Amino acid sequence: MTSTKAPSGEVVLEAVGLTKHFPVRRRLRQILRKEHDAVHAVDDVHLTLRRGRVVALVGESGSGKSTVARLLAQLYPRTGGDIRLHGASTRVKGGRPFREYAARVQMIFQDPFASLNPVHTIRYHLTRALKIHGNAGSTADELEAALHDLLTRVSLTPPERYLDKFPHELSGGQRQRVAIARALGARPEALLADEPVSMLDVSIRLGVLNLLRDLKERLNLAILYITHDIASARYFADETLVMYAGRMVEGGDSETVTQAPAHPYTRLLIDSAPDPDRLTGDAGALEEDRGNGEPPSLIKPPSGCRFHPRCPAAMPRCSTDRPVPLEIGDAPGHWAACWLYDKAEAA
Repeated sequence: MTSTKAPSGEVVLEAVGLTKHFPVRRRLRQILRKEHDAVHAVDDVHLTLRRGRVVALVGESGSGKSTVARLLAQLYPRTGGDIRLHGASTRVKGGRPFREYAARVQMIFQDPFASLNPVHTIRYHLTRALKIHGNAGSTADELEAALHDLLTRVSLTPPERYLDKFPHELSGGQRQRVAIARALGARPEALLADEPVSMLDVSIRLGVLNLLRDLKERLNLAILYITHDIASARYFADETLVMYAGRMVEGGDSETVTQAPAHPYTRLLIDSAPDPDRLTGDAGALEEDRGNGEPPSLIKPPSGCRFHPRCPAAMPRCSTDRPVPLEIGDAPGHWAACWLYDKAEAA
């Protein structure tokens, strides 16, 4: 499996100014006017994945989180920016270069039933992953030992109980564990987990997160954890990045971002989580503090800060100038892309 000799904290994967625009099918009138609309799904995203650490990417549906994961997995071609694996710029489209890249960067999808072929057994899924990446050994006994090792790593024991079952014979949590085992079959250095527990029962989500944490520590993996649940980010991740309408708006260590949020959108995310204490509070005051409305169109996103149409603290500058990441000063590395923290503006 992944070597544990590499130093913990070593940079494995970086996104530098990562951008993805999806072209929109044009109507005749747009063709005649030579208009070229596009969905600005991801704009200027920077993130770093290090060995032995988890980075959470948090945001509401449609914010671009899953697109970032697919770009890092090189399932989508990027419009701009760079993806660096151990400092080297990479761009792969298919064939052997893609297999070599996928052996080092694996993705775990949101729906474990959709990501497993229902007509094949668990043995087939895991064997195929091992053989594609050259980790199946040279004999049948070595292959069987590798299969048993994968299932044992994800706590599906005894392995022989699961190997010859089909996906529909397993629970949702067991299917997701098989998907994780399949990813480990490549012996990756980085895992891109796209909402890996959002489709599972609440009672078993913690078990899967604990499994990922254990694998991170034992195999020295770098993990990107994508979620809309900022509470789980605090529990599971070392660093949390908040994304809104295709752009990063806040980042820092998970404890600081979740306990002392700086950006108005991050506060909105935290306030939207169920809290029994609010039932006795002043509902009217709460609604006044919350951003209202819906996320903007990403075909023609708002100028300046993309959150300003919903922001309760918006200033005239917010609608014209795009905010840059600004240090908050309450904890090392805590920043927010918000003009509220511009010292020159405050002065």
